[in-house]
Amino acid sequence: MSLLPRIEPLLPHVQAPAQYIGGEVNAVVKDPALVKVRVALAFPDTYKIGMSHLGLQILYGLLNREPGIAAERVFAPWTDMEARMRAAGVPLYSMETKSPVRDFDILGFSLQYELSFTNVLNMLDLAGIPLRTADRRENDPLVIAGGSCAFQPEPIAEFLDLCVLGDGEDRMLDLAKAVAELKGKFRDRREYCRELVKRIPNLYAPCLYDPEYGSDGRLLGTHPNCDEAPLFVQRAQVADFETSYFPTNPIVPAVECVHERINLEIMRGCPHACRFCQAGMIKLPVRARSVDTLVKYAIETYKATGYDEIALTSLSTADYPHLEELMARLKQEFDPKKVGLSLPSLRVNERIRNIPGILNTIRKAGFTMAPEAGTERMRKVIHKLIKDDDLFAAARAAYSQGWDTIKVYYMIGLPHETDADIDATCEAILRTRKCSVEAGNRDGELNVTISPFVPKAHTPFQWDPMATPERFRAIKDRLYNRVRHKKIHLKVHDPERAYVEGVVSRGDRRLAPVLVEAVKAGCTFDAWDEKFDHRRWMDLFGRMGIKAADHNFRERGDDEAFPWDHLDGGPPKRTLLRSRVKAETLAGASAG
Repeated sequence: MSLLPRIEPLLPHVQAPAQYIGGEVNAVVKDPALVKVRVALAFPDTYKIGMSHLGLQILYGLLNREPGIAAERVFAPWTDMEARMRAAGVPLYSMETKSPVRDFDILGFSLQYELSFTNVLNMLDLAGIPLRTADRRENDPLVIAGGSCAFQPEPIAEFLDLCVLGDGEDRMLDLAKAVAELKGKFRDRREYCRELVKRIPNLYAPCLYDPEYGSDGRLLGTHPNCDEAPLFVQRAQVADFETSYFPTNPIVPAVECVHERINLEIMRGCPHACRFCQAGMIKLPVRARSVDTLVKYAIETYKATGYDEIALTSLSTADYPHLEELMARLKQEFDPKKVGLSLPSLRVNERIRNIPGILNTIRKAGFTMAPEAGTERMRKVIHKLIKDDDLFAAARAAYSQGWDTIKVYYMIGLPHETDADIDATCEAILRTRKCSVEAGNRDGELNVTISPFVPKAHTPFQWDPMATPERFRAIKDRLYNRVRHKKIHLKVHDPERAYVEGVVSRGDRRLAPVLVEAVKAGCTFDAWDEKFDHRRWMDLFGRMGIKAADHNFRERGDDEAFPWDHLDGGPPKRTLLRSRVKAETLAGASAG
């Protein structure tokens, strides 16, 4: 059933109505009556964010090339559209056929950010799907989740039927085929999940596990409650990344999006194991595609889209073993077409000094570096082993090759950080901008983004306390007082939002009712500056008995159970603990 006749009257009254109607170049529309299983791929944020996510395009293309499977897209409508949909009784619908989401067999959410959890609940409510697994009926979709936050889904575990851990390509196909065979055969949702977990590896069904709490309220562990559920859920890993599916025919967005470019995934995983980085842990091992394959993918995708920028994406692009050859080949192919190259968030090393010259294309695209900390001492502590000389040499090279603006990323509130480290960060920022003058580009600008550090699951710093809001505010003031230059554009992310993220990112199932109440209080789209309301969250935490000292600001014991201990996030817990001890040793030695 298409909802288009009921949707069209709403469109003249909302921002960017084209984001709600579909029909884009390369979109795939299949007749629901001619397929065995329907999958709604949901991104819990706006169209302009979701359409920039490569993972969504991969799953969309992979599923739709199967004759018996139809994959459609679903995004969170912005507040103006949501209000009109609710007033008109229009449920959440798919982009391709305008079908109610509740009519699909699978509703799969991509979880990339903890503060999008409330959007997941709001989308379920807008779709008319019961929030909790226990309340779902036989005809309700199977609600699943993947992405980085699926490795720590406990705050929303009650609302998810299944999580797919790790690389989703193979498992999503397996799951879709199993659902095509099994749908309608189980009245009980729990029994349905038991059968799927029995058939398919790398699936986590929260309803098949029970948390255990001590008399003091501390979590003691999360244990299987049936034979089918494994004690420890393993991650999925694509067996051959070289030949794994890549979407060379991606959907071209109908409205302006955050990224409008060819996202060429050159490598998966990162060799450096930085202690703060969850992505570096959960995406191991490192796998790279060949130059020939990547050039082929770039040419095919350009023909299908006409984009004028190619981004070489990975967690650590500067570590791609054939980077110089790849960029030279792409430059030769795409310079005549006036297509630029960009390398998002480069790791600083001696190799990066040569990259600006190789990247000297007709049209300058982005050049971004991520030193993360301002001193070599702190970089040793976080295992980001880069040198100041390499950072400044790369900045001089970029400015001398014609980049008028470069970007750098830092973090604040890291474990073992001192005021001296913050002052050194300020000096490093000023010194980086000075490289523009040294390179003969006096008008060169520097964009600096600074993020409060939030300890994350499956990292060596998961045991560490988070810096308090008062400490973050003091650091923020220190930065703005010391970094004063008309050519330096300094942005420090909101420490209040980081505080809420910290509560959710290490929470357990007892946060479920808090998130339900948060949605009722209007706490959705909290990744957006104009929507985040710190006061609302503080009022909610106070009313629901959430204490910051329990969630954010205490150190965890070495043997403490975490809500995610039963999920494979990469290195074993004992390995992460050894890395944390090494960080403490390095911090002490440096201080001495």
